[in-house]
Amino acid sequence: MVSGISIHTFMHVPFERLGCIEPWIIEKGHSITFTRFYEEYTLPNPDEIDWLIVMGGPMGVYDNVQYPWLNEEKEFINQAISKGKTVLGICLGSQLIASALGAKVYPNKQKEIGWYNLNLTEQGRNHPLFIRFETEFPVFHWHGDTFDLPAGSVHLASSNVCRNQAFLFNDKVLGLQFHFEVTSESLIEIIENGRNELMESETIQQAEQIRKQTGFIETNNGKMFRILDYLAR
Repeated sequence: MVSGISIHTFMHVPFERLGCIEPWIIEKGHSITFTRFYEEYTLPNPDEIDWLIVMGGPMGVYDNVQYPWLNEEKEFINQAISKGKTVLGICLGSQLIASALGAKVYPNKQKEIGWYNLNLTEQGRNHPLFIRFETEFPVFHWHGDTFDLPAGSVHLASSNVCRNQAFLFNDKVLGLQFHFEVTSESLIEIIENGRNELMESETIQQAEQIRKQTGFIETNNGKMFRILDYLAR
């Protein structure tokens, strides 16, 4: 495994944090820097980073008027991919990667919020990225948008509500629509800041129901660690 990786993280809101990814970075001896788009920011030199992690947020990739930095962010993601960097996108981050790769991003037919099962595709089941994963398991979702698969990418996972849940491009660029990274603490932050979205729906769980299922977090974090280890191989 490569040591001393320089990891840069794009954050869009203060309550969508790295979760379990941050202690993994520290434990492995890698370095971490941030661009927080909700504060005054400066983008790094893409040549000076090894990894780019793009986190989630309540905005859409098409909300350029309200969030003008989205255009700059997508251009940076495109540069990072072009330069062969490892890029990981979570939720909004996966949508931004898909958009940067030329795929369409748009509202899904239904929002998917809460703990719902993820199903690995045949390609996902056979890919070393998901080695020793079950073919179906619960993960935490909080998204209303979806994306078409970028050209040349591998379709890894889906759910009953959202077909394109994970993709891999060039074996170094990974988009995850769901949240392996959430911890008990970050889950509470997301719930508290997103209560306005918890409407009555068969695909939206309520706050108490989400909290009662935190037993899934440890297993999901373990899956996140295995994915990070694979990307750092």
